[in-house]
Parts: sequence; structure tokens; C-alpha cells
Amino acid sequence: MAIGIMKSHHASDANLDSLFADGPLGWALTFLIIALIAGVLGFGVIAGTAATIAKLLFFVFLVLFIVGLVMGRRGPVV
Repeated sequence: MAIGIMKSHHASDANLDSLFADGPLGWALTFLIIALIAGVLGFGVIAGTAATIAKLLFFVFLVLFIVGLVMGRRGPVV
């Protein structure tokens, strides 16, 4: 195990890890960072495109998150 890094093995932590690493939110953050860097360096078209993709992916994440909350709150099937 790396020094100072401890990973929890709870199911909810694994879901959060996959949400940020593999899910739409992780991709939205990646494109947001690309947009910020491109904007600072003066690449306006690339920055605008990356920002648009980041917004789109953020809204996809938001819809999936809300659907997950609604669907996850159902009671047990009898």
C-alpha cells in the first residue's frame, strides 16, 4: 500500500470512484480542464468546443444521477 493513501472498500465508495473516473462527471471535468487550458493559451475554438462537451456531459450526468436517485429509492419487490 502506498504511503499515506488508504482506500476504502465500501460499495458506495466504489460507486463514487467509478462515477468520477469512468462516468460522465469524470469526462465533463476532463473537458472542462481542457477548455480552461485551451482558453488560457488562446485556442478559442478548441476551448469553446471543449466547454460545450463539458456542459453536455454534465447534464447527462445530472439526468443519470436523478434517475438513479428515483430508481434507487424503490421499496423491495414482494
